[in-house]
Amino acid sequence: MPKVLIVGAGQSGLQLALTLREHGYDITLMSARTPDEIRRSRVMSTQCMFGDALEIERKHGLNLWEDKAVRVEGLGVSIAGPDSSRVLDWVGKLDEYAQSVDQRVKMAGWLELLEKRGGKVITHGVTTADLDRFTAMYDLVIVAAGKGELVQLFDRNPDRSPYTRPQRVLSLAYAHGAPPRPEHPEFRAVRFNVIPEVGELFVIPGHTLSGNCEIFFFEGLPGGPLDCWDDRPGSQEQFDRMRGLMQKYLPWEYERARDATLTDPLAALAGGYTPTVRHPVGELPSGGKVLGMADVVVANDPITGQGSNNAAKCAEVYLNCILERGDQPYDQEWMNATFERYWDHAQHVTNWTNAMLAPPPEHIMKILGTAQENDTVARRFANGFSDPSDFQHWLMDPAKTEAYLAEVS
Repeated sequence: MPKVLIVGAGQSGLQLALTLREHGYDITLMSARTPDEIRRSRVMSTQCMFGDALEIERKHGLNLWEDKAVRVEGLGVSIAGPDSSRVLDWVGKLDEYAQSVDQRVKMAGWLELLEKRGGKVITHGVTTADLDRFTAMYDLVIVAAGKGELVQLFDRNPDRSPYTRPQRVLSLAYAHGAPPRPEHPEFRAVRFNVIPEVGELFVIPGHTLSGNCEIFFFEGLPGGPLDCWDDRPGSQEQFDRMRGLMQKYLPWEYERARDATLTDPLAALAGGYTPTVRHPVGELPSGGKVLGMADVVVANDPITGQGSNNAAKCAEVYLNCILERGDQPYDQEWMNATFERYWDHAQHVTNWTNAMLAPPPEHIMKILGTAQENDTVARRFANGFSDPSDFQHWLMDPAKTEAYLAEVS
């Protein structure tokens, strides 16, 4: 069987390693941290995996927390007025429930599962010089570590990357103790709150080290009032500051967060990054080639909540391409073709995400307004988070929007 090295222990790298082991591949995965170190670390992300991505995990027996994690059955949108009133509010039900599992829980568990299934796990940071040696030792080397120096092996693709700087300043906190939502106490939903010309707040029901929780996640316009983390406050101070912002701009969310407590001392994070699409093949000084995957080559802003979903779908595409390749060499032509198969899906996510980062045009506002009165529109918008390719047919083009709204009116 071919020998495959995967560098990076996130959603995409671990999922690919585990699924290749199903087929008997000789898999080595390199992780910068042990499972226990991951569990003891700071939160790494927000995430909410929707129906299509969760089904991939189920198919491979990787849904280890499905019975523990809270089920997310809807997606709601609110818009704040200039006086902090709620000028728009609706929720659309999901056809299949979503779930959010803290990466500290999932990646630690999957690392342990990979070893149980016969994969080799090496705990060590990897440099470009290391990779140069590894390309001669393995039939295929895949880089799935979306941060650090290895990302620089993959050149930015300017034709697919309209931005050259971060479009949002990000801050998040995991908390226990938020009461049920008064709008829909009978089910849980991701809530997407828009503060015009300021930013957004997402509230995501999730599962963390200490059980189910709420994830409060601000996306702020650079230079605006949500861009206030340069002093790198401690976790508690950051959460207190986030609640102060909720009280000012989104008082209905503040009421739920007011008495909540952080899930653990490392349950807050702040930062930002530039949305970028990169060329998928990295060349090393020796001439060896490595293939990038998921966030390494398609890094979207998290405003559409697609990071873990994209990673799962990328890993599934790469798995199928590797299985189809058989004993043939994994040359550069194959690497590029493999990425393009993933891009067939990822392009829709990138186009939609980049559109959501811009001020909403009139036709988008019309959709959001209609959804408040029309459940068919609300449900279609909500379910687009599971299959973003649907948005090209009705949301991304003003003429298609008008035709669709006329059809469902």
